[in-house]
Amino acid sequence: MRNLWAPWRMEYIGDLTEDGCFLCRAWGSTEDDVNLVVWRGQRTFVIFNRFPYSNGHLMVATAEHGRMLSDLSDEELVELMRATARMQRLLERVVRAHGFNIGLNLGRSAGAGLIDHLHLHIVPRWEGDTNFMPVLADVKVIPQGLQELYRGLKSALVRAAPPQDEDR
Repeated sequence: MRNLWAPWRMEYIGDLTEDGCFLCRAWGSTEDDVNLVVWRGQRTFVIFNRFPYSNGHLMVATAEHGRMLSDLSDEELVELMRATARMQRLLERVVRAHGFNIGLNLGRSAGAGLIDHLHLHIVPRWEGDTNFMPVLADVKVIPQGLQELYRGLKSALVRAAPPQDEDR
């Protein structure tokens, strides 16, 4: 048997014991760099998934806890989708993704790990990214550190001159 060293997983295990919702904590905090919040709008925000499926895995979340898609106002729906489209374009430029899986998991039976706070996943994909590691070893390789990519996305956002009506 071979060991795969993954010390960052302890943070995930520790998060399981924290009270409250990590998305609510991130929205209520001003420490975007600590929480890996990439962008904030009036009603939604974008945050890195700390335990990504692939490099650049982002979540677009509503500001309010406990929302279902059917509960959102037209303004919230528009901001959610505009933020999603904007982050897709940003990831295309920064990580040169060839494609994306974008979606919602609504409810535990649908695969939601966090069932009480609406969030959408943006998962960058590349030709050939399903290689022998997940097939033979049941291991996914993430080639870049979160902080490094966070700095790259924030820098690219600053250079992109964001639309004024979407940012807060």
